[in-house]
Amino acid sequence: MRIAKATEAQRWNKVRVLQRLLTRSHQAKLLAVRRVTSNRGRNTPGIDGTRWINPQQKWHAAMSLSCRGYRAQPLRRIHIPKKNGKTRPLGIPTMHDRAMQALFLLATEPVTESTADHHSYGFRPRHSAADAIERCFVVLAQRSSAQWILEGDIKGCFDNISHDWMLRHLCIKRKILAQWLKAGFLEKGQLFSTVAGTPQGGLCSAEHNPPYEQCRIMHSVCL
Repeated sequence: MRIAKATEAQRWNKVRVLQRLLTRSHQAKLLAVRRVTSNRGRNTPGIDGTRWINPQQKWHAAMSLSCRGYRAQPLRRIHIPKKNGKTRPLGIPTMHDRAMQALFLLATEPVTESTADHHSYGFRPRHSAADAIERCFVVLAQRSSAQWILEGDIKGCFDNISHDWMLRHLCIKRKILAQWLKAGFLEKGQLFSTVAGTPQGGLCSAEHNPPYEQCRIMHSVCL
């Protein structure tokens, strides 16, 4: 709440101070580990094969979350089938990297949610498809409403989004974000570097593709 209020007041120095306090707190670290160990991917390890199962492992994991000396490990690349017969690449971070992402997501989400378009519903907490349908009804039920609806998709958005843009614009510690963006991925025993794009599979994928930026792109082409 304090981060959101500071964001709305555009007090960016205070935002950074509050974010730093949050990412260093034991409570936030415990919550980050809880999120990682309670979601559907909790049994899917990264390249190190580590999983956090019992309370002792979870406690030690939470206490190990620190920015000091942090280095993200490469992602484990897998391919999942799509309905059209093709496959979609998925990057699996280690449990430790996922927990670090979850920790920083707690600090960045109040910023993105305070600055995002109120009528953007993708990748948003407490927003659903039903909310989007309701908004469409309100906008399209008037006599002066638009007669045509254009559906569009940004081809390869996650694969091609600029690292430089994210490092300049996202309100997150740059050294940490750079670790995730430049970690590379491991596939069939071979390490590949990453110079652009962000993997689908990490907890911060949504933060790398903020709703307010999608809205800005759409407004720029008069949508």
